[in-house]
Amino acid sequence: MPSDNLELKAVDLACERNDLALFNHLSFSVAPGQLLKITGHNGSGKTSLLRILCGLRMPDEGSVQWCGHCILKNRIEFLTDMAYVGHQHGIKNDLTASENLRLTNLAGSRNQKFSIPDVLKRFNLEQHEDVLARNLSAGQKQRLALARLLLNNARLWILDEPFTAVDLHGRENFEHEMAAHLANGGMVVMSSHHPLSGTINNVVSLELGRDNNATG
Repeated sequence: MPSDNLELKAVDLACERNDLALFNHLSFSVAPGQLLKITGHNGSGKTSLLRILCGLRMPDEGSVQWCGHCILKNRIEFLTDMAYVGHQHGIKNDLTASENLRLTNLAGSRNQKFSIPDVLKRFNLEQHEDVLARNLSAGQKQRLALARLLLNNARLWILDEPFTAVDLHGRENFEHEMAAHLANGGMVVMSSHHPLSGTINNVVSLELGRDNNATG
C-alpha cells in the first residue's frame, strides 16, 4: 500500500442497535501523528464504532478506508497495520506475563524495536514476568494487554477504554508511549472517560450522541 496515502477514513458511517440509531452520517479521518479521542455517554455507540473501524462489525451504512482502500477489500494489509485492545483484552490466564508477550511475537510481529524484557520494564511488569496472568491484578492485566502494542509495531492503534483499572502512574506512562508512537508517524483512535494530561498535542475529539463532528 502506498505510504503517501496513509490515513484512516470513516465515510458516512451509520450504526443501529435494536432498531435504535446510534449514529448516522459520521465521517472523519485520522492522519499520521494524530490521536482521535472518542467520548460519549454509555450506550452512545463508542465500542460499536471502534469495532466497525477494526472490521469486527459491519456498519449499517458507509465504509472504513485505510490508505484509500476499503478495509474489507484489503483486509490482510489492514490487519497487519492495525492493533486493537478492547474490553476483552485477550490475555491468556494460563500463561505468564512474559509468555503472553512471546505469544505476540509468534503471531507475526515485525520490525520490533523493543525486547520482551524492555517492554515488561516500560509497563512496570518486570517483577511479574513469571507470574501466571490469572494471578495478576486487573490493572496489571490491562497494562500487559497494552504492552503488546510495542511488540506488534502496528501503525494504527485502536483502543477501547485503555485506562480501565490502570492507576494514575500507569496512565501517565502509557500516554508517553502513545506520544512516542505518534511522534514516529503512528495513529491512535481511542475511547476514554479519562482526560489526557497534555503529553499529546495533536488530539482530535469526537463526542458521540451530540453532533458527531470531530474537532481539534
